[in-house]
Amino acid sequence: MSSRLRTGREGAQRVAAIYDIHANLPALEAVIEDIRRAEVDQIVVGGDVFPGPMPVETIRYLLDCDIPLHFIRGNGDREVFASMRGAETSSLPQQAREAIQWVAQQLSRENRELIASWPKSIRMRIGGWGEVLFCHATPRNDTEMFTRLTPEEWLLPVFNGLDVDGVVCGHTHMQFDRKIGGIRVVNAGSVGMPFGEPGAYWLLLKPEVELRRTQYDFAKAAERIRRTNYPQAEEFAARNILRPPSQREMLEAFSRVELN
Repeated sequence: MSSRLRTGREGAQRVAAIYDIHANLPALEAVIEDIRRAEVDQIVVGGDVFPGPMPVETIRYLLDCDIPLHFIRGNGDREVFASMRGAETSSLPQQAREAIQWVAQQLSRENRELIASWPKSIRMRIGGWGEVLFCHATPRNDTEMFTRLTPEEWLLPVFNGLDVDGVVCGHTHMQFDRKIGGIRVVNAGSVGMPFGEPGAYWLLLKPEVELRRTQYDFAKAAERIRRTNYPQAEEFAARNILRPPSQREMLEAFSRVELN
């Protein structure tokens, strides 16, 4: 399911893409402040608002934002929605199921209906760049993994026939900007669970592409997370805010599961 957005004859001029927030509210707050300074026209929330330690506060903050937002659904959001309906995926690791169940218990029926309304992808015309597809992982589904190192010949069947000028994705939590066939494919990185240097990663299209990293008070953010009842609060604070895994480590790990 894809949604085509109307953006006028010339298209939107300044669009921010924020992916993989994972209910890290302190990181999101810092990014939105940067986005306001960048004077963007619209924000695309590219999936995986959930799971994470501050789900209720995060979705409320997004819905209260004074900049137009467009949501797409990521695999994390899909799993939370399934748990809210009593139909979660049994193949997930126990730790992931625990986090998803906890988030599902925090959210309201209105939140469930909201998640159900999010499409898998959207298309938007951006002035100076053309037709852009926003998806969570790949245009085929919300779980396939690829990185800046994945061979182009493996990816051509995934991106052929899209009739777009560019694709924006996330899911693997690492930014890149590369060509696949004739399509420019950009990964926005992760706001809330980055790999590499600490920070909140996002993308600015204006119409040239800027890969952004927002700094914020990591120690204060970690303490806010630790004060939640999230079942993995301490681990989240340590590994997603203070000392994220290195990109080298994660690129090696993802190389074993590319396009899975």
